[in-house]
Amino acid sequence: MQELFQLYQKEITYTIAVIIILLVFRFSLKTTANKVGKRQDINLARIKLMFRYINVLVIFIAIFLLLLVWGLEVSQLSLVFSSVFAVVGVALFAVWSILSNITSGVILFFSFPYKIGDQIKIHDKDAPIEAVIEDIKAFQLHLRTTDGEFITYPNNLILQKPVSLIKKDAFVDDDKDAL
Repeated sequence: MQELFQLYQKEITYTIAVIIILLVFRFSLKTTANKVGKRQDINLARIKLMFRYINVLVIFIAIFLLLLVWGLEVSQLSLVFSSVFAVVGVALFAVWSILSNITSGVILFFSFPYKIGDQIKIHDKDAPIEAVIEDIKAFQLHLRTTDGEFITYPNNLILQKPVSLIKKDAFVDDDKDAL
């Protein structure tokens, strides 16, 4: 065991350093996402979704750096990653809509001016929608019209259409009227 540690002492030291740096990086990203979420009064489920995205990002970076530390040359590593990304890219091209909605979900987390409970109007020339936001998921918004109709609206479309705020916290105001 001592011989093994002495033989790979440099790699083991770098591995520990990479893991510590990535844990600090992950912690800082999660802290930032949490602060943004609390400052913008974002639902806890959406904050946890961002945490999952951060974990995936850190895992990809960790794999890349640890392969470098343990002796893969950059040319070999680029060949492996380009091959993997080519296969994944072709596979995901068939489901580009899912990627588009996930990316839109990340954008909505940081910059969507409306929150759960707000009544909004989506200005779509073919089918305008006026509804209350019930939930914001990774792929779609859950909307409820005044008629009680439940609508799932894709995240990528909400970024492409003009949206106006009709009433802030429509859930809260309806509850006050009921009292």
